[in-house]
Amino acid sequence: MEFKDYYQTMDVAESASSKDIKSAYRKLARKYHPDVSKETDAEDRFKELGEAYEVLKDPEKRAQYDQLRTMGAQQGDGSFRPPPGWQPHTQSHSAEGVNSADFSDFFESIFGHARSTQHSHASGTRQSVHRRGEDVHAKLALLLEEAAAGCEKQLSFRVAEADQHGLPRQRNKTLKVKIPAGISQGQHIRLQGQGGSGIGNGQNGDLFIEVELAPHPLYSVNGKDIYLTLPVTPWEAALGASVTAPTLGGEINIKIPKGASSGQKLRLKGKGLAGKSPGDQLVILQIVLPTEHSLGAEKLYSELAELEHGFKPRAKLAAKTSSKVSS
Repeated sequence: MEFKDYYQTMDVAESASSKDIKSAYRKLARKYHPDVSKETDAEDRFKELGEAYEVLKDPEKRAQYDQLRTMGAQQGDGSFRPPPGWQPHTQSHSAEGVNSADFSDFFESIFGHARSTQHSHASGTRQSVHRRGEDVHAKLALLLEEAAAGCEKQLSFRVAEADQHGLPRQRNKTLKVKIPAGISQGQHIRLQGQGGSGIGNGQNGDLFIEVELAPHPLYSVNGKDIYLTLPVTPWEAALGASVTAPTLGGEINIKIPKGASSGQKLRLKGKGLAGKSPGDQLVILQIVLPTEHSLGAEKLYSELAELEHGFKPRAKLAAKTSSKVSS
């Protein structure tokens, strides 16, 4: 059975208001009405519009349809597989100018059950269908400092809950979420029972929150480890020095080893994100020069060049180049 995308049929967004849906239907109905349209597929398009409008104009039908979309009833090949307990029905009301007999099997497979459910509640009989509520997935953006120290954040998301007739409705839900210290990029928090409400005696679904760390001006993150590029002067690298460096816990003094080179990594054990196995902070040294030099500094560089004239930093490059040429 083919899955029908009613929003696409009416060329409206999933968040469209009732007013937008009504306006879109009137516009397209005029365009494809078989009595006036010159489109070759006008009659079929008009029937599809009537079916889509029948669903999206009705809050209960629309909510039920939206739940089916989020439950994954649409298959990867575009087909539709009704969830257990949804039975086809042949009676339906129709949009103005559209014969309900023209509605698709997809429509009848969904909304026949909705009507029978309403009828069973009206007659005082118990609903026999029990189904677990849908799981909800949401993303939560955090600053690195918030993830490191732990915090409490407010999260808003959409969730399907059953109304007094047992029919699903989409609504906004807001929760305060406690974030544990040391949570990392992509890690999930599961809140049991905070997803969609179950049908009948079915349990509620769960809420799964995926953490996303916002880009940081100083640090990059890999798992529990954090990385910091630390600028050092040529003389600090050459002679060794004690300098201050930022960490998530505040500034600390670190020792630059004598003869350090640009790109060299210093590991600060346990200074990354907290956890059973805390991460480390990796400090990557970057040798930087002043943008301008005094005459005295230039003189010293000249003297240094004379003193270290035997130092050939590109000797290996020259050796490899000559070897390739000779071969």
